[in-house]
This record gives sequence, C-alpha cells and structure tokens, in this order.
Amino acid sequence: MKKTEKTQHSIPSNIRYIMKLMFSISPGMVLMDIGLHILNRLPSKLVSVIGIRYIIDEVQGGGDTAKIIGAVALIAGIMLAASVLNALGYELYIRKEQENLYRGIHAKLYEKAVSLDLAAYDNSSFYSDFILAVETSSENIQFILGQVRNYVTEILSFIIISSVLLSIDWVCLVIVLVFVLAFIPVGRKTGTLQMQRREAATEKHRRSDYFARIFYLPEYAGETRMNGITPLLMKRFSQSADEITKTQKKYVKKLDILFFLQDASVQVVGFMLVLTGYIGYRTIVSKTMSAGDFVATFNGAVQIGSAVMYLTVYAIRNFTERSKMIEKYRTFLACPVTMKDGAHEAECGEPETIELKNVSFTYPGNETPSLKNVSMTLRPGEKIALVGYNGAGKTTLTNLLLRLYDVSNGEIRIGGRDIRNETIASHRNRFAAVFQDFKIFGATVGENVALSPDYDEKRVMDALRHAGFRKELPNGTETVLLREFSDDGMMLSGGEEQKIAIARAFYKKCPYVILDEPSANLDPVSEYELNRSMAEAAKEKTVIFISHRLSTTRHADRIFMMENGEIVESGTHEELMAQNGKYAYMFRLQAEKYTEK
Repeated sequence: MKKTEKTQHSIPSNIRYIMKLMFSISPGMVLMDIGLHILNRLPSKLVSVIGIRYIIDEVQGGGDTAKIIGAVALIAGIMLAASVLNALGYELYIRKEQENLYRGIHAKLYEKAVSLDLAAYDNSSFYSDFILAVETSSENIQFILGQVRNYVTEILSFIIISSVLLSIDWVCLVIVLVFVLAFIPVGRKTGTLQMQRREAATEKHRRSDYFARIFYLPEYAGETRMNGITPLLMKRFSQSADEITKTQKKYVKKLDILFFLQDASVQVVGFMLVLTGYIGYRTIVSKTMSAGDFVATFNGAVQIGSAVMYLTVYAIRNFTERSKMIEKYRTFLACPVTMKDGAHEAECGEPETIELKNVSFTYPGNETPSLKNVSMTLRPGEKIALVGYNGAGKTTLTNLLLRLYDVSNGEIRIGGRDIRNETIASHRNRFAAVFQDFKIFGATVGENVALSPDYDEKRVMDALRHAGFRKELPNGTETVLLREFSDDGMMLSGGEEQKIAIARAFYKKCPYVILDEPSANLDPVSEYELNRSMAEAAKEKTVIFISHRLSTTRHADRIFMMENGEIVESGTHEELMAQNGKYAYMFRLQAEKYTEK
C-alpha cells in the first residue's frame, strides 16, 4: 500500500506560508500595514505609562509650567501625527493595495483550479475545501495580517513597558508576570472552548445558510411559490436555528465561569489588591516611589497583562483556528496535477483517424468502471452517434476523447499518436465541444461564442445563424448577456442559451466536433434546422454527438449503442433496425409517441 503523504503543517509554518504568499504579491502593503498599526497603537500605550509618569512627577515636584505644557503638547502632537499618518496611509495606499492583494490571491486559486484535472473535482472533500478557501480568502487574509500586526505590536509593547517597570521596581514586574503567567492555563482553556464553540456553530450555520440560498436564488423561486413547500422549509429553518441556540448554550456557562475566574484573579486580586497594595505602600508609607511611578506601574501592569495574555492565549487561539484554513489553501495550491503534458504539439488541421483501443475508465472513488474495454475506429470526416440509456458511459467516453480525464487502461490515438503524448492545450484545441451542462458567461454575445475577447464579428454572426439563433441583438455581437456585470444584460431562454453554446462549435476552426445532447432544449423545428446546418457546416469535420432523441441519429454514418460502459451494437440506422436489437427497441419506443393514435 502506498504510504499516505503527510500534509498537516504546524501553526507557525502555516502563518509563515500565508505571510510569504502575501509578501510575494504586495510586499509594500504588508510592511506598511504592520508599520502603520504599530504607529497607531504603540504611542498611546507608551503615553499611558511614560508620558503620564513624567507629567505627574513634574506637577508633583513643582516643575516649570511651560515645561509641563510643552510635554502635554508634545504628547498631543505625537498622538495627532500618528493618527494622521495612519489615516493617510490607509486611505492613500493600504485600501488600494488590499484589492491588489485579494486579486493576487484569487488569481493563484483560479489559475490552480483551471490547471487541475476534473478528477480533483470528483473528490467531494477536496472540492468543499476549495470552495471554502475561495469564499473566505479575503476574510482570512485580512484576519491573518491583522493578527500578525497585533502580535508584533504587543511584543514591542511588552518589551518597552517591561523595561520601564524594571527601571522603577523589579518587584512590580515580578508581581505582574506571576499573576498573568499563573492564569495562562485558564486563558488557554477559555480559548479552546471558544474555538470549539465557533467550530460547532459554524457547522450549524452552514445548514442555516442553505435556507438563505433557497429563499434568494431565482432557480428556487418558482418551486417555493407553487408547491406549498414553504411551511416545511420554515419548520426546518426554525429547527436549524434552535440547534444553533442549543450549541451556544452548551458553552456559555463554562465560558462565563472561566472569564470570571480569569478576570477576578488577574485584574482584581493581582492588580487591584496585591500590586496596588505594594506600590501604594511604597508611595504613601515608605515614600520610595513617586506618584508618577505609581500611575506608570499600574498602567504598565494592565498593558503587560494584556500583551502577555494576547501573545500566549488569544493569538495562539486565533492562529490555531486560521491555520486550519491556511492548510486548505496549501493543500489546494500544492495539489499535484496528475494529467501530464506530452511533448508533441498536435496540429489543428485536417481530421485524422481516431482509434480507441481497449479503453477502460473508473472514476476516482468508484469501484465499478464506467467504461470497459471499449474499442472503435472513427474515420476522418465521419459522423458518429453515441446512444444509450443514462449512465451508459457516453459522456465519459467523450470526456476521455477531450482528455478531461486520462484512461485507466487502454489508449486513444489520433493520427496514430497516443493523445497522452500531445500537449494538453494543443490536443484540446483540435476539438469544439458543446457540453450537456453548457454554461453562458456574463460577457458579450461575441465573447460567448468565440470564448475570447478577440473575435471575428462576421464569423460570430454566421455561427449564430447556423445554430438557429434568431433573437434580435440590440448591440449586435457587443450585446451583453446576463446581469452579472450589467443591469441591462440580456436574459435568454434555455433554448436560446443552448443555441449560443452550439454556435461555439460552428465558430471554432477545428477538425473534430463533440456535441453532448445538442438539441435537448430545442423544439422540433429548431432541432431539424440544427441537424441540417450541422450537416452543411461540418462536411469536412469528424462529428461525435450524443443524443437521446434517436430521430437525430438516423442520418449518422455510424451509431454506437452503449450499455453499462460497453458497446453492445454498432452500425448504420438501417443496419441496427434490421438487427432488431436494443437500438431498434429504443427507436420504436420513441416513434410510438408520434405514431400512436
């Protein structure tokens, strides 16, 4: 058995990974974001300790008024300058660069997604992680960068303020650290429970989000209004909301106790009683500490306590939680591409002989093969029909021809060369394919047909005409489809969308055409026109089409009847009808719908 590769990384490793990734895209933004945060937060921390200490001691010692006013003015100036620089930096640079950073991260995810084999999408766990990584990328980037800048700021704050307390009285620093460090386990327990609560609630919220999609997505609109299912959905929604409430209640009591224990022990006992008693004694009784030192020590204790708890508890908790998301990024971006490029550039010229030799294929995760020892030879310019019941293996066969998957066994040759020896891009460039689950994109008509921003307007219009598209286009090929990017985007019926998809096959100059259920959404007249146009436009091309409407297959040069991943019959329409086998049975069954009285 092949050893499973270890993919889990440590929390520091994941944080370094995502920071390095962000730095590679926008180093200036990362450095400035951290720098501005330090500039924004650190001065106020230092003023509460050093600045206040100086002013109180000067006032108590009868210092020069001008000197005191100058110190106050200096502090105010520093705070104002820090605030202005921070605001300008964010408005003039950070916000703009944030968008570039998000775009860069998404670009890496999208480029990786396009490079992956379709087999990766068959892994439901992998696919779910990919979706989660994409949907939460901006949020996670912002959160991680925020945690890192907080971490750096708190480290600097701890070092500087600890030095101040050490210079005043080392005992004060010891008191603060003893109480803070003693209750770190309580803080960690609190952080762990909070993370568990968030994870449990997230799972429940995912279920609740399902109902949000049902009530706002247009594809559910008709069903929810016509079939009376709304009361059932609302009942399920209420149950889901109740589960979220129960989940929160499960943790709230424990968390309240731990928060009280932590705050009461550190803040009340440690700082209010022990520390205040000690520095109060030195200030009032022994008079060995000034009033400024008293305030500086107390404020410093609060700042140090906050810094230590953040560095040892809250930051670790937050980094632990986000590390799981970074792990999903790393797993996705590191996913190996199993479908390797060949060395030869396939030519997109005249059609050549296509040979399938003992081709078998099993989808990842399945035990039963979808194709079993399929062999066939397609002659140049031949029109081939694949027919059979759902699940027979027709679409799988065309996916293998397009090299969206690689065969499990056997080989596919075009012009005598194994398609695995060709570069993937050049091989696929030889094919025009209209898929059963075709998609129309939020782009212009011309871009949708050519699948490119650069297109020949005349060829687009000719392709639309061959596909039977008759709808008036207000702006010609520049008419925008869908309303993803334009409020005035044109919406099409299912049949019209399918004609746009079919037009792609007419537009592309290539020797091979694959049509998977090309007439599924078309009326009989449009289907007849499509068949006639395809026969005219694809005279010199090899055409492979899948159809459940056997009326479209009767003019094919050869028909292959598939069942359970195997070819069970082949021949012309007349030959298969004469055999009186499965194809003849299917054809007569469909014909009866039109001939019975």
